[in-house]
Amino acid sequence: MKPFHELKKLEPGLEYLGIRNVKKVHWNLCSPKLYEQATKRGEGVMSHLGPLIIVRPTESPVSTGRAPNDKFIVRDAATENKINWGDVNIAYDPGKFDYVFERIKAYMQDRELFIQDVYAGADKKYRLAVRVITEYAWQSLFARNLLIRIRDRSLLSEFTPEFTVIAMPKFLANPLLDDIHSETFILVNFSKKMVLIGGTYYGGEIKKSVFTALNYILPQKNVLSMHCSANVGVKNDTALLFGLSGTGKTTLSADPKRALIGDDEHGWSDDGIFNFEGGCYAKVINLSKEAEPEIYETTRKFGTILENVVCDEETRYVDLSNDSITENTRAAYPLTHLDNIVKEGTGDHPKNIIFLTADAFGVLPPISRLTLDQAAYHFLLGYTAKVAGTEEGVTEPKATFSTCFGAPFMPLHPSEYAKLLAKKIEQHNARCWLVNTGWTGGPYGTGKRISIKYTRTLLNAALEGLIDDVEYTRDPFFRLSVPASCPGIPPEILMPRNTWPDKDAYDAKARQLAGLFFKNFKQYEDYVSRQVSDSGPTV
Repeated sequence: MKPFHELKKLEPGLEYLGIRNVKKVHWNLCSPKLYEQATKRGEGVMSHLGPLIIVRPTESPVSTGRAPNDKFIVRDAATENKINWGDVNIAYDPGKFDYVFERIKAYMQDRELFIQDVYAGADKKYRLAVRVITEYAWQSLFARNLLIRIRDRSLLSEFTPEFTVIAMPKFLANPLLDDIHSETFILVNFSKKMVLIGGTYYGGEIKKSVFTALNYILPQKNVLSMHCSANVGVKNDTALLFGLSGTGKTTLSADPKRALIGDDEHGWSDDGIFNFEGGCYAKVINLSKEAEPEIYETTRKFGTILENVVCDEETRYVDLSNDSITENTRAAYPLTHLDNIVKEGTGDHPKNIIFLTADAFGVLPPISRLTLDQAAYHFLLGYTAKVAGTEEGVTEPKATFSTCFGAPFMPLHPSEYAKLLAKKIEQHNARCWLVNTGWTGGPYGTGKRISIKYTRTLLNAALEGLIDDVEYTRDPFFRLSVPASCPGIPPEILMPRNTWPDKDAYDAKARQLAGLFFKNFKQYEDYVSRQVSDSGPTV
């Protein structure tokens, strides 16, 4: 039998996958029809002005976020020597994958299925044809929003999937039988070009499964896959913004002065930058019209999906400040919901690359310029910090390191992505910056969060070249080059030690974070040059 990805769809069924006896297959429904199905089936309700609010099932498991500990990758002859096996990329037996798939196929019998045929990748040379099969209409709309939809419906008959994602939230695994951790699972099989998702209702698993596939496929074609946003200015100057959750990546990339290429996932080929997606998956807890008007408006538009969001049962007005379900409230909307976008989803090679961190220790400068070696160092480190209240048991700032700013989705060794990034930075002479969106004047609980106004001013100054020729000072702990001045910014806040009333306390906290940097980076020392290893802080 040919591999799944080499077989065309056999209308009107899914026999080529061995899926038979289904009650009904809904092929590529448009957004209004998916709304109709979702509301009729009780999957969601329409809120004020049109967004679809997902109604969480009452039965277990009720998932409100990703399940990184329940993700596995099939280990076979093709992947044995390519995947960076370990606690993130957990190996799974191919025979067990086939057994789970057989049970899912049995589960799908006499059920209605929803299918979306979409692309991942705005560049036609590198795009991946993805078929998403779900048991929920709203998840089919999610795939339609987040990936690149095929607008000319006459082309759908010619669509041949290269990768298939099957999401069956109500299908639960047997942890003992299936050799996994819980009833939830995300099983990735690169040889069969398939992902199986079960036991979770969270839409983000679909999106991130496709991202994981691209992170495996594209670097082998000399295309860097990146967990970053991208935008472009009036001078056609593309910028990339890397950052983990809570660092402000989505907020800062949606700049009214710059057109958005994409919010979260991009590729960097020999031709330039291209978005993997056709939509955004923004965190919307406490979203305000004043601070983030562009994103706020998407929560008031037809076509937007709101996950984990609460609304008034009578008026259907949305309450974006309500975190009674979780702080991980999300809006999934097509990019066309935003006014200032690059519709083609592509851009030139970046002029600037920004690494965002929310430093809750309060010791990193609000902006600093990086050398090529420092850029490789901080890319591999992927630092930000969690603060008290965001996670059970966290009572003080907790350093978090996610290599390449996206460790859960990087199947290859981190050094492969870092070397490819350094090669492209050097080839295209991109400038690199580290921007701290975290605390100043003291750590979390003592100091205060750097204002978004200051962060935007500093970021725009870097992008517009306003701090290229100013005097720079070297940070004594982290070896970072810090501008001594910036238009519109009080000079005293540029060097964080100046903002602390107790200088000795600053020194102690800086040494603490520097030590964590040193300890975390040791795992990469055998894969990088001595110059990169020496680009970190003094300890």
